[in-house]
Formats: sequence, structure tokens, C-alpha cells
Amino acid sequence: MRFLTASLLLATSLVAPLAAQAAPPAIYDEGPDAKAAIRATLAEAEKAKLPVLVVFGANWCGDCRMLDATFKTGPSAPLIAKHFKVVKVDVGRFDHNVDIAEAYRVPLKKGIPAVAVLSPQGKLLYATEGGELADARKMGDQGVYDFFTRVAATAR
Repeated sequence: MRFLTASLLLATSLVAPLAAQAAPPAIYDEGPDAKAAIRATLAEAEKAKLPVLVVFGANWCGDCRMLDATFKTGPSAPLIAKHFKVVKVDVGRFDHNVDIAEAYRVPLKKGIPAVAVLSPQGKLLYATEGGELADARKMGDQGVYDFFTRVAATAR
């Protein structure tokens, strides 16, 4: 019995770190009130006189992860930082915050990530209505940069 208990403890101590490594860090906070987060970002945007980029996505989505990475590094990072205040909205398995996406004319069934651009006053300026970013990984850094260059020009 002691051997079995020791074996189980050893197995658990070996598997637990591997499981922790296997799960990538969350890029979308699944807990907060998305409407409150958008309101807070709109308040920041009004002070900064910048539009708000609402990014709809999920932690399980590879294209969402790629888009998030381009916002942090590469050619899109300074473009996004200069032209937008960003708020990310978790859609789970298309069962969270769907009402918010619909309110901004973002059809989640066309794919995620998806975005809406709002004026600092909350007026819709642009929305991905055709799944334009759903293949962000295939678009690559340059394709994402080109896309947001066009969106930034539209949002002025």
C-alpha cells in the first residue's frame, strides 16, 4: 500500500508541472463584466481622443492568440498603440457576450477574432462583418498590419 501511495504521489508530482506547461496563458479574461470594461475603455479613449478597438475572441482560438501577439510585437504593435484604446471581450464557445457583438454588428458565426471600432463617444465606426480576421494566422504579421492600417484610416 505504501508503494502504491508513493507511486501515485510521484506520478502526480511529475504530471502536474507538465499540465501547467501545456495550458497557454489566458489572453481573454473570462470573468469580468465586458460591458463595464468597454465603458471604462471608452472613458480612457475620450481623454486620449482615440477610437476604441473592441476585440472579440476566446482563449482556445489560435487566430485570436496570433492577433494578440501581433498587438504586442511586430509591425502592428506601434500602430495599434498609437491609434486605438483596446478592450478584449471573451466570447467563450460563442456563449458569452454574444449580445455585445450583435449590438456592434459583429457576426461571430463568421469567425473570430472579430473587431468593432467605436468612437470615444461609443458610436460604431467599423465592424468586421465578414470574418476578415478569422484567418489571422494565414494573414501573418504583414497582413494584420495592412488590415489595421486601413481600419485606422477609417476610424479617423
